[in-house]
Amino acid sequence: MSDGVLAHRPLGEIARYLGVARSVTLTPARQLQTVTGISQDSRRVRPGDIYVALPGLTHHGGAFAGEAAARGAVAMISDRPSEALPTLVVGEPRRMLGPLAAWFYQEPSTLLDVYAVTGTNGKTSTAYLLDAGLAGAGHLTGMISGVEVRGPDGSRAARRTTPEASQLQRTLAGFVHRQVRAVAMEVSSHALALHRIDGTFVRVAVFTNLGRDHLDFHPSMEAYFEAKKTLFDPERCRAAAIGIDDEYGRRLAAGVAVPHVTFSTRDDSADIYATDIEADHEGTSFTVHREETVRRVRLKLLGEHQVDNALAALAALSVGGVEFDSALTGMEELDTVPGRLTRVDVGQGFLAFVDYVHNSAGQRRLFPYLRSLTSGKIIAVVGATGGRDRGKRMPLGFLAASFADIVVVTDESPFFEDAHELRRAVAEGARNAKHALVEVIAHRGEAIKAAVAHAEAGDVVVIAGRGHDRVINRGGIEEIFEDRVILEQALTARSGPEVVCPASRSGAG
Repeated sequence: MSDGVLAHRPLGEIARYLGVARSVTLTPARQLQTVTGISQDSRRVRPGDIYVALPGLTHHGGAFAGEAAARGAVAMISDRPSEALPTLVVGEPRRMLGPLAAWFYQEPSTLLDVYAVTGTNGKTSTAYLLDAGLAGAGHLTGMISGVEVRGPDGSRAARRTTPEASQLQRTLAGFVHRQVRAVAMEVSSHALALHRIDGTFVRVAVFTNLGRDHLDFHPSMEAYFEAKKTLFDPERCRAAAIGIDDEYGRRLAAGVAVPHVTFSTRDDSADIYATDIEADHEGTSFTVHREETVRRVRLKLLGEHQVDNALAALAALSVGGVEFDSALTGMEELDTVPGRLTRVDVGQGFLAFVDYVHNSAGQRRLFPYLRSLTSGKIIAVVGATGGRDRGKRMPLGFLAASFADIVVVTDESPFFEDAHELRRAVAEGARNAKHALVEVIAHRGEAIKAAVAHAEAGDVVVIAGRGHDRVINRGGIEEIFEDRVILEQALTARSGPEVVCPASRSGAG
């Protein structure tokens, strides 16, 4: 997908917008020089861009001004000057970037109905359900998710849950250029804390839930919640849809200052709620209640947790004024969300899934559903990603082993951490559950093969933690690795009579 955005602003006009025209020396010729884009990544600067050098955790973007200049940047914005590029010096470049980019690209979010989803779990599925519901109601849509950025002319893989501010505004402007009407977008707590969506006006903000996660970045759960809350500020959003099945959602609903609706799978006092939930290996059914409307819904998506996500999308579309029945019909047609309980089937006699579940709250929803599918074994492949909340690691192993019968602990992306220590923490948690057989196999491909080898007719295998991710990162070196592909290869290699005949399982590899 190409943004296809044409934007032109004289450098002097940008300086005046920032209020720094008198604090830097720009020759008349330089003031008239045309800027055609904004980038905060020196590796992705295009000729004509202005480069925004941000302070980072380990490096300052100003160190890469030379690379930006070589790629065609005409100037730089930062909190420090550079010899490589003429610099507009501002106090807080990160806080300034979103509003600047929105202004530069002519405030694209004001020309779109932006549905922005935040929360710990369910953001991606809710975004896909929103997109399907909007399309079902006849809207031309765009989507910005942690999996992909998608518009009318195609898609590209996402680099992070929410793009950096300059890329986000360029993408939104591209949607406007292609006559998109509505956008479903994931918003992470990092994006809120780091001002990535500043300058973006939201038609409806959606809160799914809040559980322990990202405490490597936020100092506490309260700080994590406070970051999420900022999406619901009246100057940022027009309306809200709020899940009230946890204390944080109830607190948010009680204090939010914009028109809002609530949703729940447990509380029939919510504006939209579900009853009679049924989930099997082919889909999920429930009855939705909204005002005088009562309707039976059948999703193709797997797992009871998808009811929460469907209610989130329905509540958001309802408060956004989208026709309810048409939206529901569109959502019922959605057959998959990449990496979210993706079923892999080559004809084996047991169920096999890939799922993104990577925190305790998600595990508490996933594993009971898997148990409902089998009277046999649950075999889980689990691990922990490096550089993330250390307090999650033992609980990940403990909960997996509390529900599953066999747990294979392996690597995810260790990044710059000791992979052995990551495995040790997860395995210790798993063994503390004193329930499952626990194996530790460092190589993820071998771990997946081992899980498949354990499976007998009627069992369930789940490869957890990475979902749609396409690479494993070890010390900054990326290896192409897709769990779905590797699982399919392992199932295919094992295909044959031994899959459906437990007596011959010992010959499986």
